[in-house]
Amino acid sequence: MPAIPVAHARHDWTLAEVRSLFEQPFNDLLFQAQTVHRGHFDANRVQVSTLLSIKTGACPEDCKYCPQSGHYNTGLAKEKLMEVQKVLDEAANAKAIGATRFCMGAAWKHPSAKDLPYVLEMVKGVKALGLETCMTLGQLDQEQTAALAGAGLDYYNHNLDSSPEFYTSIITTRTYAERLQTLAYVRDAGMKICSGGILGMGETVDDRAGLLIQLANLPEHPESVPINMLVKVAGTPLENAEDVDPFDFIRMLAVARILMPKSHVRLSAGRESMNEQMQALAFLAGANSIFYGDRLLTTSNPQAEQDMELFRRLGILPEAGYEHADEVHQAIIEQAVSAQQNSELFYNAAV
Repeated sequence: MPAIPVAHARHDWTLAEVRSLFEQPFNDLLFQAQTVHRGHFDANRVQVSTLLSIKTGACPEDCKYCPQSGHYNTGLAKEKLMEVQKVLDEAANAKAIGATRFCMGAAWKHPSAKDLPYVLEMVKGVKALGLETCMTLGQLDQEQTAALAGAGLDYYNHNLDSSPEFYTSIITTRTYAERLQTLAYVRDAGMKICSGGILGMGETVDDRAGLLIQLANLPEHPESVPINMLVKVAGTPLENAEDVDPFDFIRMLAVARILMPKSHVRLSAGRESMNEQMQALAFLAGANSIFYGDRLLTTSNPQAEQDMELFRRLGILPEAGYEHADEVHQAIIEQAVSAQQNSELFYNAAV
């Protein structure tokens, strides 16, 4: 089998270049994305994370998509910061069902001096369980970022959400520049970045391209790039937004894979509304990370059993942390090789 060419990371993408990727015929785009993907990853492995809301509701931000915003009446009850031990119990449960990374989210504009010590204890405790750690706590200053890094936090999630041009149509309580500054603090502190955006808020194709350009042209690509489909929640300004065409969503994943070849592209919020065929196309387009479990912060998510059954049918395994995963994966490879050999024998006999 010929070697698959490896795409080199770039940080100088232009709008014209990225727009041309979006405009390719669908099959050509997926073929290019899958080729790039195989140059850097095992195409049959998917990284598995679990997300927990450690502080829910009454957020002072006015993000129009968010049911946790205190600006909208979504019927979501306000909850205080969870106790550290309860968070660790949830992390242990996540590990038991196959998650390798535990992500914790708090509905804050930024962490307070009162709450940060408890957050740091959560990071230390989850790491002690042998899981990777990720947090999303809003805007950070340098001192807070250093404290999180010192506690051993692996990833910090801070989405850009959309292009700079469209951003102000969705959020007014925090600037785009402030989001980029938080990402810079995280990178300077030595942590990994998880940053992506949302489709379905009324943005144009150029806005989708603009978001990916912002991420791909950072000095270092984010290690994780979550691509979310808007989950429309009653009471938010976007509750009646137009649905995203499934093929357009897959195109977004594929272009993200091409622009950021070494990043994990995460099939994130909105996955519950995707059928198995759409999810399979997402993996073909280069998505290789999912959130796993029953909920994403405050919205539902496909159950773990359903995910594992889909993985089984597609011959996909979690990227790490599953007992005997290597042996099972080797068996899948052997079956694929055998099938290819049988196909070649059949073809040769036919001609």
